[in-house]
Amino acid sequence: MTPSTARRRHPPYVILAIGALAMLGAWFGLQFDHAKQFLATSSAAGATVLALTLRWLFFSGLDRSARNRWLMAIAATVAAFFSLVKLEGCSGNNHPVLAWRWVPRREPTLPPPLPAEQTTPVDLSPTTPDDSPQFLGPQRDAHVNEVHLARDWSTHPPRELWRRAVGAGWSSFAVVGDYAVTQEQRGNDELVVCYRKLTGEVCWTHADPGSFESVIGGNGPRATPTIHSGRVYTMGAKGRLNCLDGATGKPIWSHALLDEHAADFAQVFPEWGKSCSPLIVENLVIVSRGLPDGHSLEAYDAETGKLVWHAGDALSAYDSPVLTTIDGVPQIVIVNRESVDAHDPKTGEHLWSYEWKGGEPKVPQPVPIEPNKLLIAAGYGLGAKLLKIGHAPGVWTIQELWSKRYLKPKFTNVIVRDGVAYGLDDGSALTCIDLATGNRRWRGGRYGHGQILQAFDLLIVQAESGEVVLVDAKPEGATELGHITALAEKTWNEPTLAGRYLLVRNDREAACYELPVAK
Repeated sequence: MTPSTARRRHPPYVILAIGALAMLGAWFGLQFDHAKQFLATSSAAGATVLALTLRWLFFSGLDRSARNRWLMAIAATVAAFFSLVKLEGCSGNNHPVLAWRWVPRREPTLPPPLPAEQTTPVDLSPTTPDDSPQFLGPQRDAHVNEVHLARDWSTHPPRELWRRAVGAGWSSFAVVGDYAVTQEQRGNDELVVCYRKLTGEVCWTHADPGSFESVIGGNGPRATPTIHSGRVYTMGAKGRLNCLDGATGKPIWSHALLDEHAADFAQVFPEWGKSCSPLIVENLVIVSRGLPDGHSLEAYDAETGKLVWHAGDALSAYDSPVLTTIDGVPQIVIVNRESVDAHDPKTGEHLWSYEWKGGEPKVPQPVPIEPNKLLIAAGYGLGAKLLKIGHAPGVWTIQELWSKRYLKPKFTNVIVRDGVAYGLDDGSALTCIDLATGNRRWRGGRYGHGQILQAFDLLIVQAESGEVVLVDAKPEGATELGHITALAEKTWNEPTLAGRYLLVRNDREAACYELPVAK
C-alpha cells in the first residue's frame, strides 16, 4: 500500500472515531435527559454519515462524471424522502412520528358546537364525595381517597361505559355529580364541553374563536376546567380566562389575559401554550398571567370577573397555582419559568421566592409536605429538590435539604405518601425516591411520559401509549395488578377518577370505565 493510498483510507476511520466519540459523549453526558440525548446522538450520527459521504465523493478518486451522478442520485433520494414522508408529531422523548404524505391523518369526525336550542340544562351545584371538580382531583394533589379499588382486574375487569371522539387538546375532565367537563379544539374553535358522566352524551358546549397549533407539542387547550358553585372556570391555550354558567355553558365573564396587557407576546407567551388550571380560593379565581411588572399572578372576583389583586414579576411556566399552608402561613405556591414563588391568597403579597433556573419547561406541580417542606421536580435533566421553608415576622428562609436527579418527571406529577415520592422518571420508568435523602428506592415498569394518580392505597398509571395500569406501589417495590388498553394513541392527559368511574382522554378520543371496588 502506497503512502497516498494510506492517506486516502485513514480519514474514514478518523471520521468514524470522531462520530463515535461524539455519540458516546452525548449518550453519557446527557444521560439525565432522554430527549436531548436522542437529539444529540441523532445529530452526531447524521453528521458522521454526511462527513463520510462527502469524503467518499470528493476524496476517493471518483472522476467528475461519476461524482455528479452520485450527487444527483443522493439529492433525488433526499428530495423523494421529504416529498413522500411527513412529520405528524413527536413522542415525549422527541422521537419523530412519521407518516406517508398521501395518507391523511385519521381525524375524528366531530360535530360543530351545540346550538343553544339543543342545549340540555344541567345542575353543577350539588356536590358529592366522588366529585373531582378541578385539576388533579378534589385537593389538587393527585390523591383520591374516597374509593377503595378492587385489586383483581382479571376476575373483575373494568367495564367500558362509553367511548367517543373528542377534539384535540391535553385537558383533563373535571367532574361534579353526573357531569364531566373538559376543553377541546375543533377546527378553528376552542371549546368547553359538558358531557354526561355515565353516557358520554353532550349536554352543552361553549366555543371561542381561535386555535393553538404545534407539531411537536400538539394542538388544542392544555388546562383543565375548575367547577365551583355551579360555574365553570377555564383557561384557554392562548390565555382566555372564562367564567361560564354551569347549567348551559353561556359566558358570564371573560378576560383575554395576554391581549389585555401591553407586553411582548413572543417574550412572555409559553412556547407550548398557557397551561394554568384556575384555582378557586373563597371568592377569588387565581391564575398565572405570567407577565412582568406585577402581573405574574392575578386574582379575579369569581362572581364579577373584576381584577382584585395582581403581584409578582416572574414569567410563567406550565404549572397551576396551589393553595397550601407552610410553617403555619396560608399561601399560594406556583412554579414559574425560573423560580418558585409564594403569595398571600387574600392580598397577593409576594412572600418568598426560590430561584430555580434551567431554561427548560417546568410542568409538574409543587408538592407541599407538612408542616414546612416543599418538593419540586422537573424533567429535562433537572431532577427533584426538597426545600425547607421557615418564617419569622417579615423574614422567610429557604433551605435546600437535597437535590438529586433520580426523579425527573417531564409531564407527570409526583405522588407523595409514606415518606417516599413516586413519579415517572423522564419517561423511562416508574420510580420511588426516599424523601429523607432524595435517593432512589427502586424503579421499574416503563410507561413513557404518562401520568399517575393515587387511588387510596393503589396507583393508577396512564401510560403514554394510552394503556391504564393498576399498580400496588410501596416503598419496598411495586407490583402490577392489572391493565387495560383504554386508549390507542399518545396520551399526555391526566386521568380523572370520580368514585368508581375513571375518565380518560387524549387528543382524539375519550372513554369512561367503571372500575371494580373492594368489598
